Order: sequence, then structure tokens, then C-alpha cells
Amino acid sequence: MQAKSQPDSFWHVLAQVNFKIEKDKNGYETEVPVFSNYLKTFQGKKIKLKGYVIPLDEVGPSGKFMLSALPFNLCYFCGAAGPETVVEVSTNDKVKFSSKPVVMEGILLLNATDPNKHIYVLQKAQLLEP
Repeated sequence: MQAKSQPDSFWHVLAQVNFKIEKDKNGYETEVPVFSNYLKTFQGKKIKLKGYVIPLDEVGPSGKFMLSALPFNLCYFCGAAGPETVVEVSTNDKVKFSSKPVVMEGILLLNATDPNKHIYVLQKAQLLEP
């Protein structure tokens, strides 16, 4: 995958998402992300993202975790932020929890269809800075 030139803080780009209400195949209302045209240009491209590790050991393998723009006590899962502030990360490396931010690099996937995954997924990710 070709790396795309990106702004210093990619979290501002990930914030370029809105949500619309649609009915799923069972007739239930669900929020669907609507990504900005600029954000869509990063689909499938290699990006770097600095953030905080939110472990998911209880629900998934050790190579999967969430990366948050905010520290653990302020993150999306604590109710303090929106879904655009976290990215689902998939890596072959073990990344340990730390209260300090890390830098990850991987392929960005924008997800508007799979309710079992987050709206942002970073695949084939590698830890660049612990």
C-alpha cells in the first residue's frame, strides 16, 4: 500500500464524519457513518496515528486493541468522547498497555457496513514509537 501524505494530527481528519439514521434489514434504526470526501481519500492507505492503547484482552486476541485520541479515563468507552476518537487496531505485535501515547502505522479501513467492527480499523499495524 502506498503511504498518503497526511496532516500532523490525523485525529482531526477522523473527526470528519457525520452519522445518519437508517433502518437495517430487520427494520431497526441504526446510526451509519457518513465519511467526508477528504477522509475517503485515506481509505486503504497507510497512515500514522498517535494515541493511547485501550486493551481488549477480555473480548479478543492480544493483537487487537483500540487506539484512542484521549487517555483511558477520558476515552469513548468511558462516555467522555465520540466514536471518531477511537480506532480498532489489528496487529501481529503484542502492544502493552501504557498510560503514555504510542505511534502506530497501518492500513486505514473506513467501515460503514459491518456492525461488529468499529467505524475505523487500522489493519496490519506496527508499533513505531512506544
